[in-house]
Amino acid sequence: MEYVTLNDGHKMPQLGFGVFQVPDLSQAEQAVSDALETGYRLIDTAAAYGNEEAVGAAIKKSTVDRDDIFVTSKLWVDHFTYEKATRGIDDSLTKLGLDYLDLYLLHQPYGDVAGAWRALVDAQKAGKIKSIGVSNFAPDQVMNLELMSSVKPAVNQIETSPWFQETDAVEFAKQQGIQPEAWAPFAEGKHGIFANETIATIGQKYGKANGQVILRWLLQRGIVVIPKSVHKARMAENLDVFDFELSDADMTTMNGLDKNESQFFDHRDPAAIESIFGQSLKALRD
Repeated sequence: MEYVTLNDGHKMPQLGFGVFQVPDLSQAEQAVSDALETGYRLIDTAAAYGNEEAVGAAIKKSTVDRDDIFVTSKLWVDHFTYEKATRGIDDSLTKLGLDYLDLYLLHQPYGDVAGAWRALVDAQKAGKIKSIGVSNFAPDQVMNLELMSSVKPAVNQIETSPWFQETDAVEFAKQQGIQPEAWAPFAEGKHGIFANETIATIGQKYGKANGQVILRWLLQRGIVVIPKSVHKARMAENLDVFDFELSDADMTTMNGLDKNESQFFDHRDPAAIESIFGQSLKALRD
């Protein structure tokens, strides 16, 4: 496993395992157990995923030492006030059954970001969280947060895949000393990504599958990546990407696949924000 050093000095595995869209608790627990047994040391969950308890159960029964597991969770927007964020952090720790989190993120850039961020800063000072960061923040939203706080995010987790490469956001994060992290690196299989001929041709040179080429491309861009799978064989395949390196020409070819469009929804579209986050944000006012 390769590691990156965050701006607060903590080390983070560059390749991890995500449990987004694994709401079944027994399946989530088994998936995390399999991932740890396979060799993953970064586990990424969130309050909104509804499976923190399952992740915690898998960690508890694992033979891997807790200090060797980098655990990430995220705060949902319905807890974006200082007081509710403080409770939300404690709720995540309780559900996970942990004394501390390695990384805790503001899941989205909406609502009382300032209040929620202050709660994360205070929890970090109290030793409940080692590193704090954000998710789905655009560069201007990151800069706004930096201007309102003396504590800079250690990580920005954003959608990043061959179809949505987020080149500007990734470079901005690096310039700010913030570690970019990719969610949905396979774009959930959209546009036939696992059978794409361009990616497959690159993979043939190295004896690797499309998914492995994608992960290697992200790693070489200096991005932390958290692929998801509930199949142990695929977990092992995704982890087997440290024994080859894409050439400059292959990196350029991969860079040319960018569709420059989210494969999910536009985080800057007011209608999408209202549809997806409106109910949670309005709940804060009730």
